[in-house]
Amino acid sequence: MATPDFIRELRKSIGRQLLWLPGVTAVVFDDQGRVLLGQRADSGEWSVIGGIPEPGEQPAETAVREVFEETAVRAVAEEVVLIETMPPTHYPNGDVCQFMDVTLRCRAVGGEARVNDDESLAVGWFALDDLPEVNEYALSRIKRALEGAPTWFHGKGEEPEAGQP
Repeated sequence: MATPDFIRELRKSIGRQLLWLPGVTAVVFDDQGRVLLGQRADSGEWSVIGGIPEPGEQPAETAVREVFEETAVRAVAEEVVLIETMPPTHYPNGDVCQFMDVTLRCRAVGGEARVNDDESLAVGWFALDDLPEVNEYALSRIKRALEGAPTWFHGKGEEPEAGQP
């Protein structure tokens, strides 16, 4: 994910110490029930689409913007499916960030899936029974977006999922 300018400016003051940030993940489905995935340029992994909101930007606006910027697909956000604090991420340059992820289920309304920036190596629509290898982060969000259940979050008396803090 490209580092937004406002974070570069913050890093000038705080150095490499932990930076707490919002993050937004978009799980986008088309009319055929396929899910939109991007192969990340930084890791080579296939994943759902996501990014960091600009200051003052609403999560749904971020989801729609990130989907278009990365894939050229026009989408609308339909519902919040998950809110979760992620473990800290340590980047190769020494920066440390921790994200509060808001995952939204989105519906494609136009555009043709293609690489639309330098954050992806490839993008495409995938049938749910024919997904490329994706990590647990992406898979759990796809599953939750399909459930149609109330928004998931760690609640009173609820244990975190395996591998989560």
